Amino acid sequence: MPKRTDINKIVIIGSGPIVIGQAAEFDYAGSQACLSLKDEGYEVVLINSNPATIMTDSEIADKVYLEPLTVPSVTAILEKERPDALLPTLGGQTGLNLAVQLSQAGVLDRLNVALLGTNLQTINQAEDREAFKALMDELKQPIPASKTVYDLDAGLAFAKTIGYPVIVRPAYTLGGTGGGIAHNEAEMTTILARGLTMSPETECLIEKSIAGYKEIEFEVMRDHKGSSIIVTGMENFDPVGVHTGDSIVFAPTQTLTDKEYQRLRDASLIIVNALAIEGGCNVQLAQDPTSEAYYVIEVNPRVSRSSALASKATGYPIAKIAAKIAVGLNLDEIMNPITKTTYAMFEPTLDYVVAKIPRFAFDKFTHADRTLGTQMKATGEVMAIGTNIEAALLKAVQSLELNTDLQNKLVPENLATTDLETLLTSIKTPTDIRLFQLFGAIAKGATLAQLQAATQIDAFFLAKLERIMTVQKQLMTEMLTANLVQTAEEIGFSDMMIQSVRQVTDHELDRLHAMADQHLVYKMVDTCAAEFESSTPYFYSTIGSENESQPLGHSIVVIGAGPIRIGQGVEFDYTTVHSVKAIQAAGYNAIIINNNPETVSTDFSISDKLYFEPLTINSVMNIINLERPLGVIVQFGGQTAINLTQALVDRGVKILGTSMHGIELTENRHDFEALLTTHHIDHPAGDTAMSLPEAHAIATQLGFPVLVRPSFVLGGKGMAVVHTAAELDDYLIPALKNSHGQPILVDKDISGIECEVDILSDGHQVYIPGIMEHLEGAGVHSGDSIAMFPPQHLSADQKAEIVRIATAIGLAVNCIGMMNIQFIIADKVYVIDVNPRASRTVPFMSKITHQHLAQLATHLILGQSLEALGLTPGLGAEPADVYVKAPVFSFAKLPGAPTALSPEMKSTGEDLGRGATFTEALHQALFDSYHYDSSQVGTVVVSPLDTQNTALMAHLSESGYSPITFQADQEWPNDVVFALASDDEHATAQQLITTALSHQTPLFTAQDTVRALTVNPTPTHVL
Repeated sequence: MPKRTDINKIVIIGSGPIVIGQAAEFDYAGSQACLSLKDEGYEVVLINSNPATIMTDSEIADKVYLEPLTVPSVTAILEKERPDALLPTLGGQTGLNLAVQLSQAGVLDRLNVALLGTNLQTINQAEDREAFKALMDELKQPIPASKTVYDLDAGLAFAKTIGYPVIVRPAYTLGGTGGGIAHNEAEMTTILARGLTMSPETECLIEKSIAGYKEIEFEVMRDHKGSSIIVTGMENFDPVGVHTGDSIVFAPTQTLTDKEYQRLRDASLIIVNALAIEGGCNVQLAQDPTSEAYYVIEVNPRVSRSSALASKATGYPIAKIAAKIAVGLNLDEIMNPITKTTYAMFEPTLDYVVAKIPRFAFDKFTHADRTLGTQMKATGEVMAIGTNIEAALLKAVQSLELNTDLQNKLVPENLATTDLETLLTSIKTPTDIRLFQLFGAIAKGATLAQLQAATQIDAFFLAKLERIMTVQKQLMTEMLTANLVQTAEEIGFSDMMIQSVRQVTDHELDRLHAMADQHLVYKMVDTCAAEFESSTPYFYSTIGSENESQPLGHSIVVIGAGPIRIGQGVEFDYTTVHSVKAIQAAGYNAIIINNNPETVSTDFSISDKLYFEPLTINSVMNIINLERPLGVIVQFGGQTAINLTQALVDRGVKILGTSMHGIELTENRHDFEALLTTHHIDHPAGDTAMSLPEAHAIATQLGFPVLVRPSFVLGGKGMAVVHTAAELDDYLIPALKNSHGQPILVDKDISGIECEVDILSDGHQVYIPGIMEHLEGAGVHSGDSIAMFPPQHLSADQKAEIVRIATAIGLAVNCIGMMNIQFIIADKVYVIDVNPRASRTVPFMSKITHQHLAQLATHLILGQSLEALGLTPGLGAEPADVYVKAPVFSFAKLPGAPTALSPEMKSTGEDLGRGATFTEALHQALFDSYHYDSSQVGTVVVSPLDTQNTALMAHLSESGYSPITFQADQEWPNDVVFALASDDEHATAQQLITTALSHQTPLFTAQDTVRALTVNPTPTHVL
């Protein structure tokens, strides 16, 4: 069927701010879809509130609305734009839920807006647990015994009937939010009460637990006429019971017999056809490991996190093709953009193995509950490709950017004193470190039978882990030969991994590599196992004899930012992509090295060449040695790329932009202080310490409170304000242990207004696009603060001083490209931090100023001047409107994680609000960040400590709110509009936080935030 000609304008709903369970994969999907529909000649209107993504760039759609994703906001845009159709299936659960709400409100019918892709009946059938159960019964597809309940008593009664354990699955929620596995009535009461509260429909499915079964996913594409294909099958390393977003995943499936595979494949196609899904979707199934029995778990009637993984694993662009299907094209009419010779009806075939490992925030939140269950906790993920399962797994481990020693040795250091029996007990509970505990148990002599009994992980996977540890033991104990090194590298051991367990020089390893029969080569990802010709510039490393990657020439390498985690999010993917655009516009070939399957930068069509590899010095140098680029750009890969810079320079690699010397001037404390002193720039007094006594001496001299932090930190990791000597001990003992020989910084803590700038410099002059002021005072990480642009409380003199200082620093370090500088405005203007790279504010400022700052920075890096780019040195013009960047938190997904705002970053994403005044802009931003409507007044529940702030309580009352002090075990009022708990150390405050999160009540954790938001806004507007 040809594409539809009865529609011209299509609205696409994005997924909003990044949260755990809904991350950069929707930036990737939405960007693909917008461009795909524009290519087909449609006018595309995008609604999304997330400024950090490529998706909300003005070039991606014909019109972009950076507006709240609420029914009133979207309705106003639909009324203004009068589109012919709406496509919601690329905006995650947010997009689906909004489509349902718009339909229920009669908006779509009133405005005659057609729904593209999956229709509402299908969405309801797939998302409504009872409707889905009825359909499965009709199709004779087995599902676990289950019942939909709307109250606690009904759920408890059914659980008693079918017996524990049971799984609680709230309807219409994201990433398993509110759900869990209950093993007894007490757990059931807690989980079900939370799930009912968090479900928009107050609806939960109670399901007989099939924990321990193999979990299998199929990515399915179906078109209007019913043709459908399996893009790929994926198998979870962890059995059913761990959310698939938190599980290690392999593609293609690994342990199914052909009979089992075909049975599950057929079931997936039957279900998708019965649902009449048009586009991409995900089917999750459970296979009994001891029989032929299987169960259907659920269907996501939209593109998902798994869709992004499947796209990158196969090279099959799911979202791009799904968008074309949505406008009427069929699979046999859509050309596969990879092969350019076959159609999208052709099922990908893989001659390699893909491994995905999730990335968690537990390295930041060490006291959070690390237990993994049906509610997702991962902030991001890494992907690796290998010719065997061991190689793919170890390359993924190398990509995690956790503890380098752990990633190389595979066994946690603290397991040395743990006996095997204790270890076997601990691995019964799934956690983020269970893979490494399994390696440790094998090293201690655990049998596969013992491991399987403890974890229910398939013996096939455990045998692969055993083989890895066997080779590691050979590396430690046997004579190092060319054959042994080749065997190790064939299953994924890097040089660093070998050297971590065996004393051997680089020279000796190089000699052994040269003696081996096969060497490191690069293979192309071609979707069809070389059955058809492919020209995709998408490569992975392996050991072999034929290299399919030939040097591009005239190239520049851009190092990506790796997995998304708190402190380093999608904003660095944004800057990476824009850097590549500028490189290509300047006439060079652009090469990306990255390992994040969720992002736009790892779309094969973005760069001239993509290497899906770990961002380690070994992997990066192997690529550089092959490609021989003109230089490497490190400014856009966050701290990941900056941390590689010294090692690259040591190996003779040319760093483009700010030199290593300039980077060191900002990162080395004493050099930086000397620079500031030379240029008469004020900074908080402080010093560096390598020991406990040194730190105490500095703190005593400065006077408490002091700000303490490790060197080379990301997202304020390990940063804290310390008020007493005892607190200093509590901080320093673990901090010094984990500092890896780097000093601890101790500074005087200064109260004042915090603000920041991103600067552009050609080494001779400095341009400052704007000054961002933070709503929350100094002491709150910039990523967790609400940022205002233009600044609202700075004098002309203070702005001038900021510009003077920023210019002086930029020139003193010979900045070429971009850097970020942070200030505190108190009795003076103090500099508190300089990041010699792009920062998380670059997308926000780019979209407000209508300047692609990362592209401009790249042109400067490539040798252009500010003048040539049309940039006047000094401060850029301020807009008439006010813009607000507000953080979004995922506290509900991380029980036990600290919530109080502090120097350590906690937010997972951000949104943007715009208004004629700051109050209006803040009102707009709060909808999607804190899920709060600041025009509402009512009861405010406040922690006991915050209640003691009589001025704030009076302010709330005067603004029409009714503040009440939270009491332990109190009944939650019905009219609560928000909760305030700026302290999370006390039991009552912790209970308030838990209660507010379980009731989905907006939670604020800073008094400054509450003081600003409790002012009635002016009427909202539409961009």
